[in-house]
Amino acid sequence: MTALATPPVTGRPAGSSPHLLRWLLRLHRPALLAWTVFVLVLGGLLLWVGGPLTEGAVEGWKQYHACETGGCAYDPSAVGRHKDWYMYTTFAVIGVPVLIAAWSGATLTSRELEHGTAQLAWTQSVSPARWLAAKLAVPAVLVAVGSGLLVGLHHWAWSTGQGRLDSAKSWYDVGTYAANGPATAAMALAALVIGALFGLLKRNSLGSLVGSLCGTGLLWSVMAIATPHLWPTVTKFSSLKNDVPQGSGIIVDQGLVTSTGAHVADPHCGGSGFASCQARYTELDAVGYYNDYHPQSHYWPLQLTATAIILAVTALLALAAFRLLRRQTGPSAPARKAAAV
Repeated sequence: MTALATPPVTGRPAGSSPHLLRWLLRLHRPALLAWTVFVLVLGGLLLWVGGPLTEGAVEGWKQYHACETGGCAYDPSAVGRHKDWYMYTTFAVIGVPVLIAAWSGATLTSRELEHGTAQLAWTQSVSPARWLAAKLAVPAVLVAVGSGLLVGLHHWAWSTGQGRLDSAKSWYDVGTYAANGPATAAMALAALVIGALFGLLKRNSLGSLVGSLCGTGLLWSVMAIATPHLWPTVTKFSSLKNDVPQGSGIIVDQGLVTSTGAHVADPHCGGSGFASCQARYTELDAVGYYNDYHPQSHYWPLQLTATAIILAVTALLALAAFRLLRRQTGPSAPARKAAAV
């Protein structure tokens, strides 16, 4: 691998942390302002969804149920408006890691290496390792605070409709589950580091952008597949008189259980009250349904376990980024010695 040339250090004193922080904030001011506006606008929308929109939808459902016994009319627009804006804000919260990955991959490290501003910083008695640490630490704080706030507000907006709205999403709805928990905030931090790592690898904005988006998408997909298996499931057995296995939550596996206790695939025939279905179940020696799933009590164990894994992966990726930068720039000891002289 071709090493990045580290320009000779000038004789000026070592750059102070406040000076480096001001430089980073000035350099990324547009992104900082855009992120602040995004968080404020989306946060305001979530407050609107969980407040006035939810109350309006609750009243709309009350009118609907009142009309079930009479010939009155009701306005369904409040219910539809709540459903639409809940969906929009959910997608926006879920999309935070993608936005962070796109920005980080396109600008955080790659653009400065491409344009030479990183090398300029190294001439100001800022070592490559310290430069990268500052590049990651400052956005990480902003990303953690902003994404954490959005996730918390989304969870609140969702909870205000529970037990009050017939159209409220269940806790295990794919979008709701993702937007409600800290794993999405942890994924935003992972996206930041993935983008920085690809910026060091590719050293050009387009290649880093593509790589960071693909890397974030891969990690997200792996975690989505692995999450149901991060905690022991609950198994519920139910009668064949039901049309489907009983038990609601995140389904891991379900089917038929035989008289010997073996699990076989469910032919999805229906309840045993149908003669054809009863004959099919008799042929399979089925005596009931089984359902391996996660009830609502498993929500936080699943979320926190997934969050811990994502943060551990993020730490490993950050370590890989520092090791890669050291390989590219070489030992920084000579630079520190020159700075001292």
